[in-house]
Amino acid sequence: MSWTLKLAASATVLALAGAGYAQDAPETAAPAINTTTGLRLPSNPELFGTTLPTEIRATAIVNGDVITQTDIDQRLALLAISNGGKIPSDQIQALRQQVLRNLIDESLQIQAAKAEEIKVTPADIDKTVERVAANVKQTPDQMATYLRSNGSSIRSIRRQIEGEISWQRLQRAKIENGVNVAEDEVKAVIDKMNASKGVEEYRVGEIFLSATPGNEAQVQANAAKILAALKQGGSFVGYARQYSEASTSPVGGDLGWVRPEQLPESIAAAVRQLAPGSISDPIAVPGGFSIIAVQDTRKILTADPRNAVLNLKQVSIAFPKGMTRATAEPVVQKFAAAVLGVGGCGGADKLAADFHGDVVQSDGVKLRDLPPALQEMMTPMQVGQATRPFGSIEEGVRTLVICGRDEATASVPTYEQVYSQLSEERTNLRARRYLRDLRRDAIIDYR
Repeated sequence: MSWTLKLAASATVLALAGAGYAQDAPETAAPAINTTTGLRLPSNPELFGTTLPTEIRATAIVNGDVITQTDIDQRLALLAISNGGKIPSDQIQALRQQVLRNLIDESLQIQAAKAEEIKVTPADIDKTVERVAANVKQTPDQMATYLRSNGSSIRSIRRQIEGEISWQRLQRAKIENGVNVAEDEVKAVIDKMNASKGVEEYRVGEIFLSATPGNEAQVQANAAKILAALKQGGSFVGYARQYSEASTSPVGGDLGWVRPEQLPESIAAAVRQLAPGSISDPIAVPGGFSIIAVQDTRKILTADPRNAVLNLKQVSIAFPKGMTRATAEPVVQKFAAAVLGVGGCGGADKLAADFHGDVVQSDGVKLRDLPPALQEMMTPMQVGQATRPFGSIEEGVRTLVICGRDEATASVPTYEQVYSQLSEERTNLRARRYLRDLRRDAIIDYR
């Protein structure tokens, strides 16, 4: 039962109870006392001013900038959209608090950029909105309509974009220019990589939630709820962008390729135990908790077969709608037998013709971009070989024939690449400290 219904039910019960008491009471009962007599209120008062709708009531005021309940609701709806449209009811309150913290940080970042006379124009935001809409195959107007129909708004996305652009430009102006990387440091990293040839590296993502001794238990509980949502299929990148307090949040928490020894020991220990595609439990780190995702692995200066670039021909056959599996399976078995003798790419067109199928050629396909099952199957395959048929009766059955294969070669990163990575790491650390100082110096009035 909603709170509105609970209150309505309570009012009804009280009214009925009062009526029953009046019927049973003796006629000599003392009259009820009007507790407002001393106020001398008019019986039909005229109201002045404007009634404020509840959806714009302030939840926090950050150095004079108002964050409303609507801002929180629309950003929460945006998170729901990115995670399939649903947020578990037992997580909503904690996520509201996290959204509020994010909006406060966003306000501080925008304000700090303006204080440094860093301008983010509507045209800057429009360009990013267009790219975001294009990524979901919509126009900005179509995306705005979709967001509105799902409880969010284009304004919420525009504000988030403004915050990210402001923070990036502020970092370049205030932080990056002050970051120095010595030539000897770069050479030391390159020498260490040469000495570490064959050592495993990990592509790591991080969601960092800051904590103090006073709120540590609450933050840990929030981290556990985020982890539960991720395990139910939530987007790690989406949650990192929305909730991570690390400077990597605008890029979905991506730390890039790192070796365990580059990470805090508690995180390094977890990374070594995680398989690609796995997510860690919340890990206690200095200043808070981190949730770590290992996206991929590779060995330093060692060629990875999954980096091969393929030229492919796909042969696919379709089945009439409603065809039963029993009817289709004999055709699939014949197709599988024919695939074994396809005779390389030159035979792909004949294979398609024999089964009334289609041929699509695609060049420059990275093996690691294929689904994991196909990666595993195709890693040892040679030019001219075809995969086992895959797909479904409903969506069609297909095979991939390898027409060309360019193997990747391993090489030492360039001086410029190592310099850039060291500079980025130091910039991220300083950015985190800078945001901490902005929070400390802010005047925030919670309502």
